[in-house]
Amino acid sequence: MAIPSRVRIFEVGARDGLQNEKQMVPSDIKVELIERLVDAGVTSIETGSFVSPKWVPQMADTAEVMSKISRRDDVTYAVLTPNMKGYEGAVTSKADEIEIFSAASEMFNQRNINCSIAESLERFAPVTEAATAAGIPYRASISCALGSPFDGEEITPAAVADVAKKLYDMEAYEISLGDTIGVGTPLRTKAVIEAVAKVIPLEAVGVHFHDTYGQALANYLAALEMGVSRLDSSVAGLGGCPYAPGATGNVATEDVVYMLDGMGIDSGIDLKKLVRTAWFISDYLGRPPVSSVARALKGKLD
Repeated sequence: MAIPSRVRIFEVGARDGLQNEKQMVPSDIKVELIERLVDAGVTSIETGSFVSPKWVPQMADTAEVMSKISRRDDVTYAVLTPNMKGYEGAVTSKADEIEIFSAASEMFNQRNINCSIAESLERFAPVTEAATAAGIPYRASISCALGSPFDGEEITPAAVADVAKKLYDMEAYEISLGDTIGVGTPLRTKAVIEAVAKVIPLEAVGVHFHDTYGQALANYLAALEMGVSRLDSSVAGLGGCPYAPGATGNVATEDVVYMLDGMGIDSGIDLKKLVRTAWFISDYLGRPPVSSVARALKGKLD
């Protein structure tokens, strides 16, 4: 399988990255983060989520953020919409696309959205049907695709492929395979992608890896070697999951872009601008980025 010459990075820092921050991040800071990312060359960005502010208070201002950003025609501004109320918020805010989540882990699904995998797909049906009827593209993410956060629960490649096929049949244009707790390794990554690519087109497969055990870049390389060209990542390595014990941050976008640049793969992203953005949000949060590249390049920026 040929390694792609160009990839699309889906930047999740403004939503997945910030959602678990204990200190509230003002809307204006989120807007500046998004606009700095766009200026660096990011063309697909997760701007927020229309979820219950009771459960995810950091995302309560998503409508305000969406109203304040300076839209560009060449950029896709996406939001997470777990239900019809969220979908209505996305439509009102004129989101370019929406995103839904399921999981390959029954236990995680119960902890995250309090229902089985099958029930979650039934719940999402009104959202996906409405989006399809309105011509709004949507992507779907599968959490725990490379392993479960709960002892004794095995996630097989076939189980991941089964969920992926069902979501694709519901007209998701992309299925992102998430290693929610960062336990995956390259051979495991390839096995899951191989199973999924047997039931949906490879060009519809994306990946979303966390770096809990330091395996994320190796897993992205494995995915690239399988021909995957849709990569999720988070500026400064922000993020985690409140419903997955042990889940730490997403892989840093700047680490991914550095690797891609070194491989001659075009992401369209300016690394120095991206690193400046990583330091911008990290300085606001009062801690350095977890990204090795951001730390290494800090003193070398023009």
